Amino acid sequence: MVRQVWKQFCHLSFLVVSCGITACNPEPVVPTEGVNAQLSYFPEPVYQYQNNPLTRVGFELGRKLFYDPILSEDGSISCGSCHKQFAAFADLEHSVSHGLNNQLGTRNTPALANLRWNPNFFWDGGVNHLELVPLAPITNPVEMGSNVNSIIRKLNRDPGYVTEFRKVFHQDSVNSQQLFRALAQFTGELISASAPYDQYVNGKTDALTAEQKQGLLVFEAKCSACHKPGLFTDHSFRNNGLNSDFKQDPGRRIITDQPTDEGKFKVPSLRNVTVSSPYMHDGRFRTLVQVLEHYAKGVKTSATLDPLLAGANPGIALSDEEKKQLLAFLEALTDKKFITDPRFADPF
Repeated sequence: MVRQVWKQFCHLSFLVVSCGITACNPEPVVPTEGVNAQLSYFPEPVYQYQNNPLTRVGFELGRKLFYDPILSEDGSISCGSCHKQFAAFADLEHSVSHGLNNQLGTRNTPALANLRWNPNFFWDGGVNHLELVPLAPITNPVEMGSNVNSIIRKLNRDPGYVTEFRKVFHQDSVNSQQLFRALAQFTGELISASAPYDQYVNGKTDALTAEQKQGLLVFEAKCSACHKPGLFTDHSFRNNGLNSDFKQDPGRRIITDQPTDEGKFKVPSLRNVTVSSPYMHDGRFRTLVQVLEHYAKGVKTSATLDPLLAGANPGIALSDEEKKQLLAFLEALTDKKFITDPRFADPF
């Protein structure tokens, strides 16, 4: 499915580029100007807006599209239907994706934040470019069930959208490249870097409680190899011992066809993890206590189990006190400004 979607988008993109249609003369306004200067402990972003100059009108158009159900087949589902801001753009209500006619997918809706730093997306890494990300849910029959040609026709029939696209891309009609670049301007600016942890890193030593500081030490010793600060992911794919076989979902192997990738899923960021349950690729855990119990006592062995979790006693040794300290530290990754920022809210 992912490969088919990829081919469809590549075909459309080739047609657009071949016609010589490119963005030009953007207005030089950065919506999150000032935030980036505080990110010295982040690596360089992967997505740099090189061919998609960031502007306020582009960002606002992307936000409108993100929340508009016009992108779904029957006009009932928007990106924001599953990616809710108060839940760090995850979905608290469903363990797996929930789309058209109450249909359910197979994987948990991931939280969205700091996407510009991602070299790949989705639990299996099936997409490796920010501008391609929306194509998968838009065309997935159990999520938004639409197709790009249909969406472009609808947008070109809407005088308001034609005017807004013209302000951003200076073309008389809407095309697929403009659609995905506008969405990338919004999603690329979903930057979460204002949690108490960030304040602590930036020199405010009292931003963390004493228990959270102890939790940070436990985290650095036992969790940071995979959840690398400050993005709190290393973007790798790992088998974290949820299952002993992978008949239900082979994970990364779907993309690479390599047996060594069976049962491996992307290491998610832990930013805003306290407000973005449920957890794991299939949303099986509702609480972080359950997650820690899994790593302490529930890890199942298999041929591809991550070496960091393997051994005579699989998993991560955690005392009750360490679990308590870890939970306290994870609270320090909750970015309340991010999940209430009106710039990211539904404009309708």
